[in-house]
Amino acid sequence: MTTRWQDWINLVLGIWLFFSPWMLQFTDMTNAALNAYVLGAGIIVFSVWALFNPKVWEERINFIFGLWLFVSPWVLGFTTDKTLTLNVIVIGIAVALLSVTLLVTHWPLSST
Repeated sequence: MTTRWQDWINLVLGIWLFFSPWMLQFTDMTNAALNAYVLGAGIIVFSVWALFNPKVWEERINFIFGLWLFVSPWVLGFTTDKTLTLNVIVIGIAVALLSVTLLVTHWPLSST
């Protein structure tokens, strides 16, 4: 198991995202809730995988998940709920930045 703190934070963010439809009470917003369930589960899976067997592709996938989370309120049409929108945007930015941090610090860009 690795001790890369970024993977641990991404794991916590994925867990929060997965449970956020219940915590923030938006289970009735189907698109937003499904987005949180699927992306939260994906971030959890790839973060756990990265803890045990870190590879470049795992960080790239989490980076893409982070970018999607950032734009998803507009694409899926739930920007009217400010709390939900802020939650998803902040998690998206954090996941993307943590993934970039790992890509830059642990793998030379020229070898990927």
